[in-house]
Amino acid sequence: MKTINTRTQTDRQLSIRTRIQDLGPWFHNLNLNGVQTAPDHFLGDYPNIKWRHLRKVIPEDLSGKSVLDIGCNAGFYSIELKKRGARRVLGIDFDPAYLAQARFAAEVSQVDVEFDEMSVYDVAKLGEKFDIVLFMGVMYHLRYPLLALDTLAEHVVKGSFIFQSLTRGSQEVNGFDEDYPFSEEGIFTEPSYPAMYFVEKSYAHDPTNWWIPNRACAQAMLRSAGFSIICSPDLDVFVCKLATDKDARSGLKGCN
Repeated sequence: MKTINTRTQTDRQLSIRTRIQDLGPWFHNLNLNGVQTAPDHFLGDYPNIKWRHLRKVIPEDLSGKSVLDIGCNAGFYSIELKKRGARRVLGIDFDPAYLAQARFAAEVSQVDVEFDEMSVYDVAKLGEKFDIVLFMGVMYHLRYPLLALDTLAEHVVKGSFIFQSLTRGSQEVNGFDEDYPFSEEGIFTEPSYPAMYFVEKSYAHDPTNWWIPNRACAQAMLRSAGFSIICSPDLDVFVCKLATDKDARSGLKGCN
């Protein structure tokens, strides 16, 4: 009996491996029944290396909660949050190849996750607000990043907003005045002043990398779009909520 079960498992892994190759290349490294989708990822075990920090600040029990995963790629975060018992998980992406990977990964993982082809700029069409909205690794791929953040704040966020972006430049975050006279120029040479780098052609061989903020800019853009930053479990990850007047007076806290 044990030999038969072992042979069945081996056959299943071979079938999964073949399907992974057919759907490749993969950007998310998922473990699908013992088979990794991107074992040689240039970032290492990605996105699990980000999840190790993020998982600590998301409730273990998401019963009754709704989740929207924007730019879901192959569905890593969608699947993980569904495993925590979320009532509904919807992953959206504009790339049908990623969505095909995500549907296959959810099937192998035996979780019920919805996936839909949609741009972040069109989320208002959903006509629904979600308890948890993930926006991981998307903003720097957008030509109009602040428009996207404004749209999310207005139309889909009602609880937690979890944001991650590639950052470059200074990681320092210092206080600046709310306004300066026109004659002031020195602040713009300060490394910690909120700044975003524009990529005209390509960065890391990826022509969809458009805007890369420093850490101060990422935080400033979130505040400008109406979010209050609750904590930062990793240098480029921020857990937020919609801001109130009281929130505007509070500073960034570390995650417990």
